[in-house]
Amino acid sequence: MFKRSVFAAIMLLATLSVAGQNKLVRFEELRALQTTAAKPIVVLIMTDWCKYCHAMQNTMLKNSRVSALLKNSFHTVFLDAEEKKDILFAGRTFKYKSGINELARQLATKAGKLSYPTLCILDANNEIIYQHDGYLSPQAMLYTLNKITEKK
Repeated sequence: MFKRSVFAAIMLLATLSVAGQNKLVRFEELRALQTTAAKPIVVLIMTDWCKYCHAMQNTMLKNSRVSALLKNSFHTVFLDAEEKKDILFAGRTFKYKSGINELARQLATKAGKLSYPTLCILDANNEIIYQHDGYLSPQAMLYTLNKITEKK
């Protein structure tokens, strides 16, 4: 009986934890979401092998202040730059070419250079309004996201 109670409590806590997290979306879902609730789009362009990418991903998912701001004021997408599947976004199909998805190349290229992680923020019209290549600390990410929401 005790084991069942402990298991039930753990499952309840896990459910509450997941319910409070930022909802990640896919690029294909953005069009419908923007017609319902137009928000800036935060895109983290990353790779599986990049440790700084994973650190930023953890910040976005687990830092309560960053996660809450993302959940309330943005649509959030994690883009694996090495995604081999075609991605439909903004009425265009982006393909995998030369080891990188075309969409990752377009969103993460800054000053002719591509690096990971790159944080890219798009407005409701899918125009880039902010790009940062490299790791952002939780405090810097919070500051940046707050500045973007102040401009709306």
